[in-house]
Amino acid sequence: MSADPRSPSEGPARTVHRGVNAVSDSMRPRASLRTAVVWEVLKDALDQRAKETGRDALDVLDTGGGTGNFAVPVAKLGHRLTVVDPSPNALFALERRAAEAGVADRVRGVQGDALGLFDVVERGGYDAVLCHGVLEYVDDPAEGLHNVVAALRPAGTLSLLAAGSGGAVLARALAGHFNEARAALTDPAGRWGEGDPVPRRFTAEQLRELADGAGVDVGAVHGVRVFADLVPGALVDTEPGAMEALLKLEAAAAELDAFQAVATQLHVLGEKRAEARASR
Repeated sequence: MSADPRSPSEGPARTVHRGVNAVSDSMRPRASLRTAVVWEVLKDALDQRAKETGRDALDVLDTGGGTGNFAVPVAKLGHRLTVVDPSPNALFALERRAAEAGVADRVRGVQGDALGLFDVVERGGYDAVLCHGVLEYVDDPAEGLHNVVAALRPAGTLSLLAAGSGGAVLARALAGHFNEARAALTDPAGRWGEGDPVPRRFTAEQLRELADGAGVDVGAVHGVRVFADLVPGALVDTEPGAMEALLKLEAAAAELDAFQAVATQLHVLGEKRAEARASR
């Protein structure tokens, strides 16, 4: 359930930085293709939230955080991280990664999942929650997201990342699997067949509706990995300047609806409403 980390003005509505040089060094080189857009969104959102609260160190919850692809870089910014993941192996790797990065005192891993979230963490105890690569796998995405939002303090920040259905259609078609592409196009869950390892994918509108129903005011939606999964790795690795050029292209396309529709992942940034409902 862990996801790769992959942008924001005042409030939750923010825009991707056109420059990508601020991407954490720990995420370079190839990993930045999968993480740059979300990382820039998240970093700016946390900076903004810190200013709003008057606290340099925020309490951040990372649900399904796995081995710490996002948690460790966020902890390096000075924030306190609680990572919830069902995999003991992932949590062990998280502990090792945090120690190697010198942030073990700011990262805590606990075993659990979104639907049983308050068995292991405090309700309403976090300034920001990351819900990355989770909704694809929970039995009830609406209930899972309600729980995640209930972990936020008033006006807290939600970072939601999930698989995009349009990206699966495009990927299967470009691979020559046209029947599977058509299946993904028409399947309500966005799956291309029984062998599809992802139980569920979403459109941008579906994620907006889920976030709104959970009591979140959506500020921005970005397409993630619009081109990165389609460009041959050899070209990116060997062509001078190709990596930076592709990163800039990803950032430029992320906010455009047409490219969000074919993105591998979709990122939603929002803020908890004061009247947000508690989890069911």
